[in-house]
Amino acid sequence: MSKTTIALEHAVAEVIANRPAPGVAPTMRQRILADRAFAAVLKIIAPRIRHFIRQYGLTGHWDDAEQCCAIGVHRAIEAYDPARAQFTTFVNWQLRGELQSLRFRLMTDQRQSARRVEATTVSLHATAIGADGEATSLEAMIEDEGALDRTEAGVEGMMADDLRTALLDAYVAQLREVGIEQLKRKARAVRSVHADSPSLPRFRARPSTPDPIDLADLETRIATQRALVERRLSDDAGLGDDTETCPIERERMRQVAKRAARVVAEIATTDPRFAGFADRRKPLPRRRKTDHGAAETSILPDARAPHNALARVIVLDPAAVDAIEGTDPIERTLEALRGELPPYGIAAPTSNRLQ
Repeated sequence: MSKTTIALEHAVAEVIANRPAPGVAPTMRQRILADRAFAAVLKIIAPRIRHFIRQYGLTGHWDDAEQCCAIGVHRAIEAYDPARAQFTTFVNWQLRGELQSLRFRLMTDQRQSARRVEATTVSLHATAIGADGEATSLEAMIEDEGALDRTEAGVEGMMADDLRTALLDAYVAQLREVGIEQLKRKARAVRSVHADSPSLPRFRARPSTPDPIDLADLETRIATQRALVERRLSDDAGLGDDTETCPIERERMRQVAKRAARVVAEIATTDPRFAGFADRRKPLPRRRKTDHGAAETSILPDARAPHNALARVIVLDPAAVDAIEGTDPIERTLEALRGELPPYGIAAPTSNRLQ
């Protein structure tokens, strides 16, 4: 045996030696040693792998061909029996089988049926001339530009249907809770009754559960309202047979659907399960009785005040301010009463107003 065959047998034996027993998880050391030995096997037969890839004409798909050869080596190690043949001979057939399978999957023109019709395999990455005369790849030419929009539209419709079903379930649960509570109050409101004979003691009825007949009637009404609301909320709401019903019944159905829409909208805005599907109402700030707004203050007098209705503010002359000291206060007051405007200060009311 050659040195390559001996090294290959030794590496394969090391991989088999580090294989765990059936039903036992491999240890970290076994995985590391097995990976190192498997890498050594691939390194030894790397020239043979390159030769087979060229022989089968898969140079344009080199990475895929190497991955198939690695899978073939792994399968060969799993099924290898040293007592029957050498690994260097056994692995060749595994490599050939994997590469032949890859060639048939990638290059369909190699088959007999393709040769009869003279089919040719063309790479999607090959450059071609488009309708506008520009060079582009076949992969870009066959790309469906509307696929993303259709996918998003389909997902949007599916999410809308799921949301509608969840809202209807919440609406029905609320109706059932309210109806059962009303039936319980009705059962508790049963008045006490007397026995046939007045001499016997008075018996008081115990609080009982709702009547099963009332519960069945409630479930029937809830199912009817759910079907009505579901038909109103569906996309084909206008395709119903409303024309066959009487106007009174149509108006009743419209009122039921209107009330249901209001309740469903409230559920969508208050239930945390639907937080991302509706605009939630912002909570109003809590106000106390002692909370008062800040009073607006100004340095100017209030023009609306009664005591400022007959007054006006003027700019004082510095010369008039100096003359104040030599003026008699009584004379200044008399002049103001006569209607004469003093050279300073605030204008006084006229004599007509005083009269």
